[in-house]
Amino acid sequence: MHHLKSHYQAAFGRGLWAVLMVGAVTFMGTAGIYFIEHWRVIDSFYFMSMIVTAQGPARQPETDLGKIFTAFMAFVSAGTVVASLGYISGPFVGGLWKIAHDKIEDEVRSLRKGNPPRE
Repeated sequence: MHHLKSHYQAAFGRGLWAVLMVGAVTFMGTAGIYFIEHWRVIDSFYFMSMIVTAQGPARQPETDLGKIFTAFMAFVSAGTVVASLGYISGPFVGGLWKIAHDKIEDEVRSLRKGNPPRE
């Protein structure tokens, strides 16, 4: 039972870190657009939420610096989201990979002993 509790705590910790990382990138992007483009905070946040979720902006920055900053944030935010998803799902996918590997090894051992493959 203790192992199960630590498993859930680890999953919660991974999820929390992932949310914090995406939140930090969104916050930095919101602040950057707010100061560079002089948009309202809500407009800057909405803009960055569209960038982070890869939906594309509803509005374009008007300054060259704003456009460069947005392009940079698009790469950083997409990478952060992908890395966060991998960080959350990594242990689960790794567990599935191990199960599949063990089943293949069992089949190989069985074939080497001359047993027919199991259905």
